[in-house]
Amino acid sequence: MHWSEVLQTLLDTVGDILPIIVMIAAFQFVVIRRPMPNLRRVVIGFIYVLIGLTLFLLGLEQALFPLGRLMATQLTDPAFIYSGIERIAGVIHWADYYWVYIFAFAIGFSTTIAEPALMAVAIKANQVSGGAIHAWGLRIAVALGVAIGITLGAYRIVTGLPIHYFIIIGYVVVVIQTFYAPRMIIPLAYDSGGVTTSTVTVPVVAALGLGLAETVPGRNVLIDGFGLIAFASLFPMMSVMAYAQISEYRAYRQRSKLSE
Repeated sequence: MHWSEVLQTLLDTVGDILPIIVMIAAFQFVVIRRPMPNLRRVVIGFIYVLIGLTLFLLGLEQALFPLGRLMATQLTDPAFIYSGIERIAGVIHWADYYWVYIFAFAIGFSTTIAEPALMAVAIKANQVSGGAIHAWGLRIAVALGVAIGITLGAYRIVTGLPIHYFIIIGYVVVVIQTFYAPRMIIPLAYDSGGVTTSTVTVPVVAALGLGLAETVPGRNVLIDGFGLIAFASLFPMMSVMAYAQISEYRAYRQRSKLSE
């Protein structure tokens, strides 16, 4: 990596952040017409954001994107699938890619657990609910949803099935769950689908999808490589509402035993 790449990424990041700075300054000085409080802290905060985004984008290009593609290439290599036997002729069955599904599940779960946006939402949900919503319980429920969704998305890429079938059926399930899930959890479940598509999960998942589409025979990178993020957003909504429904059922069973 050359310093010219760092400088170019820094300049690109400045261009991305500049509209935000202009908008905030315009509202503060033109609409509100007051000096900005804690101006020094705000400026230092923007500098931290600038440096952090620059390093993060460099990390994506240098590590996360190549890592996802490398793992997809290695896991779909016929020499690996068939224990060192090079198999070129014939069609590989979808079940032969079981290591891909295991890796997709593991990477989906681990990246979601480490997602800063999910940590923030889980902590706030625990605070405002008075402890009724456990932070770790919510994080694990969301992580399981993402893991299952990415695994199913990897299966879709391997088989080449149309993505709209999965998405339509998934949202039908979400709508049905919405009628039966506790009202308190529904908005949080819908938000949980959004916080998973953030800084840690998206780069790895996108790289995995593109890597699979590039290495699985007969797949189109543009048509089959994208779409994993949709699965990562959809399935956490199901898992969080299911978590609330199971918790509510267990509480009902416990109350029933105490009343007997």
